[in-house]
Amino acid sequence: MENIIFNELKIRGFNVDVGVVTLNKTNEKGHGIRKQLEIDFVCNRSSKRYYIRSAYAIQDRAKMEQEQRSLMLTGDFFKKIIITKDAPAPYYNDDGVLVMGVFDFLLNAGSLDN
Repeated sequence: MENIIFNELKIRGFNVDVGVVTLNKTNEKGHGIRKQLEIDFVCNRSSKRYYIRSAYAIQDRAKMEQEQRSLMLTGDFFKKIIITKDAPAPYYNDDGVLVMGVFDFLLNAGSLDN
C-alpha cells in the first residue's frame, strides 16, 4: 500500500521524503534511551506540508496510538494524516489527525485538503 500512496503523491506534484522523529526518554534504571520513530511520508509542495502514516488496519485504540505517535512528536502544526485500508469515511480523531481510507485518498485529488 505504501508504494501506491508514494506514487500518487508524486503524481500530485509533492516532494516526498521519509521522516524520522527522535524520542528521548529514560528507563526504570535512569538510563537514557533514544528511539527513532518513522513518519512514512513527509510531503511538501510550495507552502504546504503533510505528514502521512500508512496502516493496513487500525483495530483498536492502542493501534491508533502506535500509528500516530510519531506524528504527534513532530513539534509543529502541519496536517497529520493516517491512510488505512479499513477506514469507513474520512474523519478527524480526538487528536486532530485525519484518518482516511486508501480509496478515498486515491479517488479524490483534494482529499489531503479536507
